[in-house]
Amino acid sequence: MNVQTQPQRTAAESALVQAFADRVSELPGSAAVTVRRDAAVETLKAGLPTRKVEAWHYTDLRRLLASVPEFAAENAAEAVTPLLDGAAVLPLLGGVAGEAAAMPEGASVEPLAPRLTDGSFDALLTAERGDTVGTINSAFVSDGFVVRIAEGAALAAPLELQNVHAGGQAHGRFVVEAGAGARATVIERQTGGGEALVSSVSHLELGEGADVTWLVVQEQPEDATHLAQFRATLARDARLTLFVMNAGGRLVRQEVLVTAAGEGSEFRLRGVNLLAGETHCDVTMVLDHDAPSTVSTETLRNVVTGRARGVFQGQIRVDREAQKTDAKMACNTLLLSDDGEFSAKPELEIFADDVACGHGATVTEIDRNHLFYLMARGIDEKTARGLLVKAFLAEVIEELDDEPVVEALEAKLDAWFATHG
Repeated sequence: MNVQTQPQRTAAESALVQAFADRVSELPGSAAVTVRRDAAVETLKAGLPTRKVEAWHYTDLRRLLASVPEFAAENAAEAVTPLLDGAAVLPLLGGVAGEAAAMPEGASVEPLAPRLTDGSFDALLTAERGDTVGTINSAFVSDGFVVRIAEGAALAAPLELQNVHAGGQAHGRFVVEAGAGARATVIERQTGGGEALVSSVSHLELGEGADVTWLVVQEQPEDATHLAQFRATLARDARLTLFVMNAGGRLVRQEVLVTAAGEGSEFRLRGVNLLAGETHCDVTMVLDHDAPSTVSTETLRNVVTGRARGVFQGQIRVDREAQKTDAKMACNTLLLSDDGEFSAKPELEIFADDVACGHGATVTEIDRNHLFYLMARGIDEKTARGLLVKAFLAEVIEELDDEPVVEALEAKLDAWFATHG
């Protein structure tokens, strides 16, 4: 008789289960939320995903997540300087909502913890076997912010959602609802100091005709694990521009899950991954075109140096009803070392017959002719290499067409090159 046995838990899996047992009495939540948290930890007890799980084929989390730090005894996290002057900062510090800045006219904010306690957002918590990031966050999330942008409001200042830690564990959520015709820029900062396990889930609902630019700037320390998920649903004629910059962390998984649910909606993803040292960074996107005449374009630029490893998995799914969908996806990588790696896996799943869809991926090194051209004009090799790499990335950043935003992101590039160039 064959007996099926559960594989012995890894140190990280055991630490997650024990951390929940130690922490559960302190976590906010209604009875329904508690049930969902319990279901989430039961899912975790079944084990973290390995490369045998298709969505995690390039990121064997069971192997790569070697340890899980304990929750810090004292919350020493502090808000960071905002990316843009004048931004309204909403600080989540060590998993606890701090005092939010005054909101621009047309927007309101409240902490998430009370809404978990009264059960308003219990449906957001998941325990699905295939949703590991969401499941970990559902088990441990302690706080966050709920932002509502009124119909027709055009926010005069950006909103900056900060998820900052000082080591240990930090688990937070951001929920943003943009009403019909709303206009806003939202910046999501992910940073901190010390060894950490951080999970963050962001939800964005765009009403009819809403237009939102959302920037994710991830700068975790080199010994942090960062597991993040961005979820968005677009109503009719809504427009979303999502820009993701990964410039830190030891183990990073950034999931982008978007549904173009309304006719005429448009989604743009632009990404810059700056990978150095021993970093493993995985950006995984699933985009559902569920309505006719929807448009999407995705462009990622990656720079890999040292022994870093990068992954982009991009899946575009076109429903049978989504005729006249226009979807394009591209992933371009610049390898700066012989030990670096990057894997790209673009996918199209199309059930409609009147569409224009395509994808492409390239991996290359710095063009020696371009390097020679600059050096022949008196520029030293290190500076010349830096200029070529920055030009490769700046093309994507400048598509944002917002001068303060472009300048702030290019300053982040300069800071990264000063350390890793």
